Amino acid sequence: MVFNSIQFIVFFIVVTLAYFSLSWRGRWMLLLATSCYFYMVFKPVFILILFGTIVIDYYAGIWIAQAEDQRRKRLLLIISLISNIGILAFFKYYDFGRGSVNDILNFFDLRSIVPPLERLIPQPIAQWMVDGGGHVILPIGLSFHTFQAMSYTIEVYRGNQAAEKNFGIYALYVMFYPQLVAGPIERPQNMLHQFHTYFKYDFEQVKAGLMQMAFGMFKKIVIADRLAEVVNYVYDNPAQQNGLSLLVATTFFAFQIYCDFSGYSDIAIGAARVMGFTLMDNFRSPYEASSVAEFWGRWHISLSTWFKDYLYIPLGGNRNGEFNRYRNQFIVFLVSGLWHGASWNYVIWGALHGTYQVSAAIRDKWLKKAGLEIPKNILTKTLGIVFTFVLVTIAWVFFRNHMSPVSRSFTFLQKMATFSWSEKLYTPFNAMEMWFCVFLIIFLLIKEHFVLRIPTRNTVAFFVLFGLTVFLTYFLGLVTENQFIYFQF
Repeated sequence: MVFNSIQFIVFFIVVTLAYFSLSWRGRWMLLLATSCYFYMVFKPVFILILFGTIVIDYYAGIWIAQAEDQRRKRLLLIISLISNIGILAFFKYYDFGRGSVNDILNFFDLRSIVPPLERLIPQPIAQWMVDGGGHVILPIGLSFHTFQAMSYTIEVYRGNQAAEKNFGIYALYVMFYPQLVAGPIERPQNMLHQFHTYFKYDFEQVKAGLMQMAFGMFKKIVIADRLAEVVNYVYDNPAQQNGLSLLVATTFFAFQIYCDFSGYSDIAIGAARVMGFTLMDNFRSPYEASSVAEFWGRWHISLSTWFKDYLYIPLGGNRNGEFNRYRNQFIVFLVSGLWHGASWNYVIWGALHGTYQVSAAIRDKWLKKAGLEIPKNILTKTLGIVFTFVLVTIAWVFFRNHMSPVSRSFTFLQKMATFSWSEKLYTPFNAMEMWFCVFLIIFLLIKEHFVLRIPTRNTVAFFVLFGLTVFLTYFLGLVTENQFIYFQF
C-alpha cells in the first residue's frame, strides 16, 4: 500500500480512529494486525519470510539475555545475524552474484555454471519467488526491516536493551506500518518502550503529525513526481539526449530522490506522531551541507547512524591509526552502496562517497600540517555547499542508472562535462512547466532553510495551512500513485 493513494488515506483514518478508541492491549493488537494487512497488500506470501525472521530474532533475544556464557551469547547472536543477512543476501543478491560469476566465466570463454534460481527450487515455490523474467523477486522493504531486526539482537547482546518478552510487541517493533517498508530504521531503545505506553489523545500532536504528513505528500506528489517526468524522459532515452538535457535531468533527480524519500519519512513520522509515537528524524536539509561528511549527517540519518554504530565502530572506527580510519570509512560506504541494491552502479556510488570522505580527511590533515586553515565565512560556506552538491550529484548519476551498464553512467558524465548552453533542452515539458519545476525547488530550499517546522500551535493557522497544503497537493500534484523510490530497497 503506497502512502500517496486514496487507499492509504482511508486506511490511516480508520486505523487512527480505532486506535484512540481502544485500551493499551487493544491498541498494539490493532497496530500489529493492520501492519500485517498493510504489508500483505503488496504481496501476501512474503509476510511468511518476515514472520520467520521475527520468530528467530524474538527467541534469539530472549536466549541471549538468559545466557550466562559469553560464547553462547555470541553464538546466538551470530545465528540471528546469519539468518537475517542470509535471507537479505539470497533475495537481493542471488541474481547479482550469479550474473557477475557467469560474466567472468564468459570472459574467459568458460561455460556458465550458476543456474537461474527457478531451476534449483520446486516449481510451486518458484512461482512466487521468481518473476516472469526469471529474476528473484525482492520482498518490499526487506533491507529496512532486516536492519531494524538486527539492531535489536545486537543491542540485547551488548546489554543496552532488555529482551522483549511479549512476542506481539516485538513483532510490532519490526512491522510498525508507518516505517515498515522504508524506515526510518529505528533502534529498540527508542521504539519498544513506546509500544508499552498508553498515549493519551493530544490534539497538538495530532495537528503537528497531520501537517508533517501533508507536506510529505506535497513533496512526493507535487515536487518529486513532477521532477520524475523530466528525469525519466531523459534517462530512459539516453541516445537522444545532449549534455545540457542530462545536466538538467541529473540536477532534477537530486531533488526528486530527496523529496521522494524525505516525503515518505515525513508521512511515516507524521502518521506515528498522530498516534503519540516519536520516530527519529531522517533528514535535515541535506543540500545545505558544506561538506560530504556533513551531507551524511543530514541524509538518511537512520541508516548513516546504523552503519556507524554497527559496522564502522566494530571495524575499529577512528582507532588504530589514520590508515585504518580511512579504510573503515571506505568499507562502510562500499557496504552502503551494496545495501542499496545489487548493481555495480550502486557499488561505484558508495565508492565515490567513500573517496570523497577520505580525500577530505587527507586534505584537512595536509592543511593542518602546513599551518593553513580554510576561512569560515559566508563565501567559503556557500562555495562549500555548491561544491558538495556537485560531488553528490555526480554520484547520483550512478545511483539513477542502477539498472543500466556502468558504461552508460560514464557516458552521461562525459556528455554533461562538455555541455553547451546553446544546446536544445529535450524534456517532456514546455518552458513554463520547466520554470515551475525550478520554482518548486527554490520554494523547497527556502522553506527548509527559514522555516524548519510549519507552525501548528495556533489552531486556526493550522487549519488554514493544512487545508492550503492539501488543496495545492491535489490541484498541482501528479496523482499517479508512483511508488516511492526507496520501496525497492
